[in-house]
Parts: sequence; C-alpha cells; structure tokens
Amino acid sequence: MRKGVQLYKCMACGHQFRGKVYLERSVVWEAYTEEKQTIRDLSRRYKVSESTIKRLLKDVSVDWKNPKVEGHGIVNIDATYFGRNCGVIAALDSNTGKPLYMKHISHEHVSDYEEAVHEMEKNGYVLDGMVIDGMQTLFKVFSGYKIQMCQYHMCAIVRRKITKNPKLPAGQELQQLMRTLKDAREDDFKRDFQNWNDKWKSFLNERTLNPMTKKTYYTHQRTRSAMLSIEFYLPYLFTYQHVDGMPNTNNKIEGTFTDLKKNLDNHSGMTKENRKRFINGFFLALAETPGMKKQEPR
Repeated sequence: MRKGVQLYKCMACGHQFRGKVYLERSVVWEAYTEEKQTIRDLSRRYKVSESTIKRLLKDVSVDWKNPKVEGHGIVNIDATYFGRNCGVIAALDSNTGKPLYMKHISHEHVSDYEEAVHEMEKNGYVLDGMVIDGMQTLFKVFSGYKIQMCQYHMCAIVRRKITKNPKLPAGQELQQLMRTLKDAREDDFKRDFQNWNDKWKSFLNERTLNPMTKKTYYTHQRTRSAMLSIEFYLPYLFTYQHVDGMPNTNNKIEGTFTDLKKNLDNHSGMTKENRKRFINGFFLALAETPGMKKQEPR
C-alpha cells in the first residue's frame, strides 16, 4: 500500500504495479448530483485525475421524457432561468408536487406554455385549472381553463410600480389594500379596490404638459400603471375560492426551482450539457419521490 493505493508485485520478475481503478459512471454521477461533490472532490475521493471524472460524467446519459399520467388536478406552471439563454419550463401537479412536464428553453414564449398544456393532455392528464404568475397573453390563450393568478406575484407587480415605501397617499392606501389580498374574500377586495379607484380617480387622471413636445402625459404614471395591472388580473385573483384544491400562489413550483438552483450552485462552471443532464436528473428524482404535502391557499 502506498499513498492509499494498493500495490502488487509479480513473484516471477519482481515487477511492482498498481491495481486499476474501475469506476461506475452511475456511482460517480450520483455523488456529483446528490452528494454535492465537485469534480475536484470526486478526483480526490476516487484517486483519479479530474479529466477522468469529467470523461465519466460526460458519458452519463440522463434523459427526461414527459410522463404519461392518468388523472386530473390543478397544475402549477412556470419557467425559470439559470443564466443567459438557459432555462426550463415546468408543470407540477399541485396536490402531489410531481412533475407533469419539463422542457429546456432558451427564451420564454407563449407557444412553450401551449405546448406544455397540449403535451400534458395528450399524456392523459385532465387540467381542472392552472396557477400562473404573469404574461398577460396567457390569460387570453387559456381562457377556456380556470386560471388563478399567483397572488404573491400580483403583490410583487404592484410593489415594483409604487415601491416598498410609497410617498403619495394614493400609493400608501393601495399598499395597505394589497396587504389584505391573501386573506380577503373576493367581494370584499373588489369593493375596496373600487372604492380606492373612485376616491383617487381625478388624481390618477391628472395630466402634465411637456413644454418641449406640447403633448401631455399622465402625471402619476406608476400609480396608474399599478391600478391598471390590478384591473387586468382582478378576474383571476380569486379563482381558488371557487375551485376545490386550488392554491392561490405558485409557491410549490417556485420552491422546486429554488431547490434546483441551490443544487446547481454547488457546481459553478458546469458545462451546458452537464447542466441539462443535471436538471433532467433532478426532475427524474422528483418524479420518483413520494408525493409532497399539498399546498394550501395562503
């Protein structure tokens, strides 16, 4: 034994040699993806060069195929990115948390969501409804489905427009109204929003003259923009109160994306192909795990 490596000696000629190390690709891949081992860590662990580890990882085949799932339920669907031109669109069963669809994308398009819904239905899944978090065109494209706008993202949209600390009284009152959203009943919120709208109607319609162009523009554009966003999404903010089992946020899929990104963070500098295989493996493992706890409305 020398430096932890077994040495052998030929009794006939006295030649000494080391036993060859045989590594299973699947074992190395499992350590790489599930045990948070970097290529350098694996090189030290198995006492082989980093180039050998890279070659073994490159030879691993991890393919994702959208599952055939019989049944029905609510779907959480969203897209996320891991860098420039590298992302995924995924859909999870809201009850079990199991993936129903996943596809690698470079940019997010409405057609990607249409393809996802078509693929799920083709594979035998019946959509009782879906939770999405923006892209206004989707609400028109999927008008035939029961849609819940993620309330967390609705609040985030308004917050970006009026800021976390609005200075204008209209913005401050709107901020207070949005804080009631997650606990409000549909009729109460719609009434309170309409009252706010009526109170600040003149303020929201104020216009200012541009002395250079002689054209006018809305004086309080950001507050007005927040109001228009709420008006657009209002019909979809309380669908969950009329559909059994439907959550009011996209937290389930957002949490899944967060877990995936945390795992990827352990492997900075990963090649594009390795990243794809890693993501495929993540969703394959997710599909094989026991069902997650059901997401309740918050």
